[in-house]
Amino acid sequence: MTAPADRVEPPAAAPEPAEARAPGGSGLAIDVQGLTKRYGGRAVVDDFALQLRRGRICGFLGPNGSGKTTTLRVLCGLLTPDAGAGEVLGLPLRTRAPDIRRQVGYMTQKFGLYDDLSLRENLEFIGRLYELPDRHAAVDRTLARLGLAERQKQLAGALSGGWKQRLALAACLMHEPSLLLLDEPTAGVDPKARRDFWDQIHALAAQGITVLVSTHYMDEAERCHELCYIAYGKLLARGTEREIIDGAGLKVWAVQGPDLAALAEPLKSAPGVLSVAAFGNALHVAGQDEAQLDAAVAPLRGKPGLRWSRTDANLEDVFISLIATAQDNFAAKAAA
Repeated sequence: MTAPADRVEPPAAAPEPAEARAPGGSGLAIDVQGLTKRYGGRAVVDDFALQLRRGRICGFLGPNGSGKTTTLRVLCGLLTPDAGAGEVLGLPLRTRAPDIRRQVGYMTQKFGLYDDLSLRENLEFIGRLYELPDRHAAVDRTLARLGLAERQKQLAGALSGGWKQRLALAACLMHEPSLLLLDEPTAGVDPKARRDFWDQIHALAAQGITVLVSTHYMDEAERCHELCYIAYGKLLARGTEREIIDGAGLKVWAVQGPDLAALAEPLKSAPGVLSVAAFGNALHVAGQDEAQLDAAVAPLRGKPGLRWSRTDANLEDVFISLIATAQDNFAAKAAA
């Protein structure tokens, strides 16, 4: 989807904290290379590398089964990589995993707190896990910080999806982490709740907290300072939104008119076409080879009722094209 005309650019990242600029500090919250994790001989994460500065919001995108969740679990010290190394918050990933976990807030895809406990009781429990010295005060601060104080006696199971996500974020923040790893935190919640959640994320980044967040929503990707895209365990693209779009080198035709669905299937199999996607009343046809793309659409451009025009590529065009060119390592193994 394209960005709205009144879209506000993501706020600038917070200045690096003093400890990041101190001798021996790299200013990087995440600095890993060659991370690989295999299951049953299949590389779910394959030679993954990422450098992320402190106070930045990085969107982590990719299709289902691409290795995003496994990567997040490796980065927070829950899984040990089969290969690769690096540092998270200045700590060696392989040898200091317990210390990393104490400084990271990890939010899972599925709501992981107790439905039959109140909001306060859930946060009190989290406080005990982290052995917080002044647990009751920490719970009070966290409830106020996330706007949950008035609901603190309500059972977590009675919350709507948006409020559950806010409670889950509160649990991630109880121990004052320096890095948040959020796994599709807004899946299934309404647009207002999603916007409120992202306002919270930007407020946290402004305080110097680093955020790596996976999402399937292109409007959320546009709110990140930078992006990385993974498919079948491989990192395919990395940079700002503009850098990724420009680096893809896509040429795009847009077509409007009747019965666009009938055009889509033959275009998808045409040489030079990497993606065909509907955007409102238009169909985007994208490819990297301009001559091949023009040849693919040429037989259809004279069809009555169709209006063809050149247009700029957007993130969704790029990501669909990246999937089209990525090698499915699972399918390749199954066929072998």
